[in-house]
Amino acid sequence: MSTENFTDDFKRDAVALITERGYPVRKVSERLGVSKHSFYAWKRELLRVTEERNSLGNRFRASARLCAI
Repeated sequence: MSTENFTDDFKRDAVALITERGYPVRKVSERLGVSKHSFYAWKRELLRVTEERNSLGNRFRASARLCAI
């Protein structure tokens, strides 16, 4: 088991190969030397962070609307 750390940019780009470009997880994981499990974990984490950011943005916009009233 590797303890190699990958940057957030690397993880985001690797996940994009699968989600946006449509490459199979198996092919990308072999090519980059990263386990399939890591890809699914990165994808799950990216989704969580994206949802949190969207939620914060929605709350900020709602607060701004209330302040404008």
